[in-house]
Amino acid sequence: AADDDTLTMAQKDTFLHLFAGGCGGTVGAIMTCPLEVIKTRLQSSGLSLRPIFQVQLGTLNGTGMIRPSPVAPGLFQVLRSILEKEGPRSLFRGLGPNLVGVAPSRAIYFAAYSKSKEKFNTVFVPNSGVVHMCSAGFAAFITNSLMNPIWMVKTRMQLERRERGVKQMNALQCARHVYRTEGICGFYRGLTASYAGISETIICFVIYETLKKHLANSKMASPASGGSEKEATDFLGLMAAAAFAKGCASCIAYPHEVIRTRLREEGSKYKYFFQTARLVALEEGYPAFYRGLMAQLIRQIPNTAIVLSTYELIVYLLGDVAK
Repeated sequence: AADDDTLTMAQKDTFLHLFAGGCGGTVGAIMTCPLEVIKTRLQSSGLSLRPIFQVQLGTLNGTGMIRPSPVAPGLFQVLRSILEKEGPRSLFRGLGPNLVGVAPSRAIYFAAYSKSKEKFNTVFVPNSGVVHMCSAGFAAFITNSLMNPIWMVKTRMQLERRERGVKQMNALQCARHVYRTEGICGFYRGLTASYAGISETIICFVIYETLKKHLANSKMASPASGGSEKEATDFLGLMAAAAFAKGCASCIAYPHEVIRTRLREEGSKYKYFFQTARLVALEEGYPAFYRGLMAQLIRQIPNTAIVLSTYELIVYLLGDVAK
């Protein structure tokens, strides 16, 4: 009977993490969708670069020479272009597959993270940095492998440019088009870049868990602390920790996002991870690997803060109810 009770509690705990992760991801996706569309457009090869003319001195005859230097438009220029040419609805392109995918994606991720952390705690020093790294990496690998087809369709929809008034493909039509033109393998384009992006997830969660532990220790050490009850300041602290962790991780691992978007473009010359990285570097220079970073930071920092704090809040509230 005791074993049955333990099994039931474990199942409830798993469901709790699935539900909390799904809710957190859904709220974050809806609130930050326009920024994700802008970021994806900035990352793509279809972005129109503005020629900035610069005078270069030191030519053979001693005169100056004017040469064009391509510069990517900024976040607000892309936003204005989308609003003028395609209309406000285009800022929510890909929201359908995002909503379909984000709940199971976050749910799978947090459940895998929680379960793998339990296992790794028996192998390594419990709750150490190694445990957090291994758990985050394993959870990201499982999630990316299962969810790549949905994210592929979402990226294609976000990259689709049609004039205002022209009907755009919905998620089902886009998926059919990918299958008809590229087959099943088309749904897994960009997966290698997603695997490379696991480094971002690992960095983020190591920093987040470290800050979370520091916040918990500070609360216990504080004489003003009223016990173990969580307060509003605790969740604000978690949001700040999540935002800082994601900001650091995004800056370090951002180039994989640009490569992933290029790999998912329709009929593009980009075929493999390293081939794409080489082409981008040769044709556009290394700054191209950071196109859209500002939009990514503006989007991901609040998004991650919303996701993780919603997750922690639901786990805390429903965890008490389940006890």
